[in-house]
Amino acid sequence: MKKNFTIENNISSFFLLKKRIKNNSLIISNNLNSIYKEINKKKDTFHLLSKKYKFNFSAQSLKKFRKFKKIIIIGMGGSILGTKAIYSFLSHKINKDFIFLDNLTEENFKDFKSKKKKDNCLFLVVSKSGNTIETLTNINLLKKTDFDHRNTIMITEKNNNALNNICKKMKIPTIEHKNYIGGRYSVLSEVGMIPAYLMGLKIKNFRKDILDYFKKKKKRLLIENVTKLTEIYLHKQINSIIFFNYSPQLLDFNYWCQQLLAESLGKKGSGLLPVISSAPKDHHSLLQLYLDGPKDKIFYILSSKNFRDFRLKGEYLDNKFEFLKNKRLSKIILSQKRAFIEVLKKKNIPYREIQINDFSERALGELFSYFMLETAMIAKLINVNPFNQPSVEEVKALTKKYLS
Repeated sequence: MKKNFTIENNISSFFLLKKRIKNNSLIISNNLNSIYKEINKKKDTFHLLSKKYKFNFSAQSLKKFRKFKKIIIIGMGGSILGTKAIYSFLSHKINKDFIFLDNLTEENFKDFKSKKKKDNCLFLVVSKSGNTIETLTNINLLKKTDFDHRNTIMITEKNNNALNNICKKMKIPTIEHKNYIGGRYSVLSEVGMIPAYLMGLKIKNFRKDILDYFKKKKKRLLIENVTKLTEIYLHKQINSIIFFNYSPQLLDFNYWCQQLLAESLGKKGSGLLPVISSAPKDHHSLLQLYLDGPKDKIFYILSSKNFRDFRLKGEYLDNKFEFLKNKRLSKIILSQKRAFIEVLKKKNIPYREIQINDFSERALGELFSYFMLETAMIAKLINVNPFNQPSVEEVKALTKKYLS
């Protein structure tokens, strides 16, 4: 069976302390063994990957909502980024229109208003705390007649919060957001799987390979990658991760990763700044700096084999560009990627190449679980808590104070 995706690292021995790598490999192996031993019974983030994990909804209870052809999702950060990644990654399987309200901008809301037709719109509101200021602001910009119990679902924690109070007052269906799962790790929970079900996707397929990295060969791959990347985090000469993306279907997955890495690892003076860069477009804007500027970056180069393979006819090409004639679009793009990688090697710039071989629920589920585990394991080795966000909470508290 072909691999859903491949990850290859090219990190110079200059960055690697082999003695520490050997020690850290043992730490991570033991940690993964410990997590796997408890995964079915311990209610924490990793339980989400367990075969014993139970959703707080049934397909039958949501069946009536599948009739909607336009779905408006309102949320912030981890409440919506995973769903956007699913929608982009699996767009070829989805025949519905999804609108994402994930910021506070007048333009965003005007665009939504122009597209919305009340009779065929389903609202899905997601907030773990139920008190997210931006989410509450967006739903309060809607007219009172826009949503009710017939065309709205809300996902939030089961406690006394603003969203739950709205649901009780308006008798809107509420689905519990489990309190032990943080927002940025929640995509394989109700938060991402309810939208996936409404997209017409097969939820069970997302979960087929999500435990693979606790086992044998893939476990060894995870340990190897974590230990090498940890050296990059500890080295202090690398400050940024550039997600250099050659596949448009992966763009929103990049943004999901950006939040995961920034909020999980950016603590106690540690962390790398994750930057999203679109290729080959950015060959003509940022590439000069990337290759010849400060050597303080690691590149995550993402691509796929999934092309609608147009071929150039060449009617407008003179002799100087004869080499483009009859070339497929995929050949051009992958040649640009290959050239970029060759120069990275020549300049001894660290990178990892991530290639998607299959755009399916199964592949995306494995991809989500891999990056969640890799991030949590790196956190273990650099001694930060991957599940909290103390500085974010500080800003939230001050925002509430200034609005009071």
